[in-house]
Amino acid sequence: MFDIDFSRLIEQLLYQPDSPMIFSSGIFLFLFLGFTLIYNCLSKADTLRILFVTLFSYYFYYKSSGFFFWLLALVTTSDYFIARAIGGVKERGGLAKTLVFLSLVLDLGLLVFFKYTNFLGDTICTLLENNGIHVPSSITGSYLKAVVWQPRDIFLPVGISFFTFQSLSYTIDVYRGNIKPLNRLLDYAFYVSFFPQLVAGPIVRARDFIPQIRRPLMVTDAMFGTGVFYIIAGLFKKAVISDYISVNFVERIFDQPDLYSGLENLLAVYGYTLQIYCDFSGYSDMAIGIALLLGFEFPKNFDSPYKSASITEFWRRWHISLSSWLKDYLYISLGGNRHGKFRQYFNLLMTMLLGGLWHGASLNFILWGGIHGVLLCLDKIWHSLCGVLSPLTYLPSKKTPSPTLPHNGEGAPFGLGNITSSPLWGRDGERVFLLLGGIITFHLVAACWVLFRAQSFGIAEQVFHQIFYKFEPQIFLQWCQSYAAVGSLMLLGYVLHFLPQTLSDKSKVFVTKCPLVVKALLIVIVIFIVIQIKSSDVQPFIYFQF
Repeated sequence: MFDIDFSRLIEQLLYQPDSPMIFSSGIFLFLFLGFTLIYNCLSKADTLRILFVTLFSYYFYYKSSGFFFWLLALVTTSDYFIARAIGGVKERGGLAKTLVFLSLVLDLGLLVFFKYTNFLGDTICTLLENNGIHVPSSITGSYLKAVVWQPRDIFLPVGISFFTFQSLSYTIDVYRGNIKPLNRLLDYAFYVSFFPQLVAGPIVRARDFIPQIRRPLMVTDAMFGTGVFYIIAGLFKKAVISDYISVNFVERIFDQPDLYSGLENLLAVYGYTLQIYCDFSGYSDMAIGIALLLGFEFPKNFDSPYKSASITEFWRRWHISLSSWLKDYLYISLGGNRHGKFRQYFNLLMTMLLGGLWHGASLNFILWGGIHGVLLCLDKIWHSLCGVLSPLTYLPSKKTPSPTLPHNGEGAPFGLGNITSSPLWGRDGERVFLLLGGIITFHLVAACWVLFRAQSFGIAEQVFHQIFYKFEPQIFLQWCQSYAAVGSLMLLGYVLHFLPQTLSDKSKVFVTKCPLVVKALLIVIVIFIVIQIKSSDVQPFIYFQF
């Protein structure tokens, strides 16, 4: 009756290097339906349910990176036993520090090898060559006139930057006494490998997630409705807006920017600014939504970042789990703001430089992080110099800390706290300042994204050259006609992003409270739209590379 090609089915279930499994792919939706049925059947059997989710998470990672799931197992097992050993040490002295150092060496060592070997080798050889240093040849015994680095064929496992950071934060928190080490290896494996956030975040802290592992499974109507809303929003942002404008416009411009006018290059910059937000926040939304359907709560990872009136506010709103991680485990560890202004600015700059390097093994990313570090320092200097002359002032937070922000009393990420109004300006002056600050901040962030997207400094230079010297504004109407669909989606994306928060909240409430049939219909509509506009295979998430 049914002619099923089992060989084709088995092929789909095996690892495919060219098409890693992501939330917006058909194979994941198919598997997730079966997973949900078994998961709900195990609702009363905690240990079996945790084991089942862990095994599914490892399979999910296998579909993303093949047999490199052994790296995930290695990091999980080693940090579990290291944390147990740290917990058994009464004094936070030599032995405990040695164990933390061991965790650092293991986790960061794996990250450096798989992600940065070729970058470091090429950089070192270039520096040696530029300084006239020659190395002996092992073949001829003579000295080479130039140092040549042959890149190694090293596979970059998907999500290694995320699960190493997550596991490392656990051992550090145990050392600091913030949490107690887990007694079950299975529970820790469940925490590190939990598939909604495994390959691209958000980076979930152990103190927020571990208390949820063994609690009775309960998915309320509000959690279910909110989860469906986040899945719909994330799928729309990723598969409709981000993928379409990327394939049909942004990639063309950034591949050969010199073939297009400055106006087209500028619109491509705006397009990529929207694309990377919709791509990454879309993944985070789907991860949060799927976790809610399974009874787990993740902290918010994006908070309308392009509404920011300053670069500091941008980093309070963009990739919150990473920015707070960098602050808690890098910025604070370097000294934070405890050793004077100069040291604070140095710590902030180093944090952002290393944050840029975390995003990719390229000088482009380091420069991107360095520019953001300089901008953050300048923002802090501006507010320290102007004081009440500025319409907005950053004050230390006295409110109950948010689960998405640091818990150490130093305010918002990187030492800045809540935003308060200055009495000298009034409401009108404050609105004007916010508008101007928002426009300037948005364009500074967009300009930095050029370094993030361009394959080389040369490509980035071409983009800026076209914008400043060959703008050609007269072709705008022609562009609107030629790229009507792209322009419409870009406009829609920005309108949705800049909607007042009240309207966004109302739409969430509507989806949450509407009947199950309506929720299902909304999902079907989004999937139908995805199918209709899809012009290529499913695009991997941008942050897979990190």
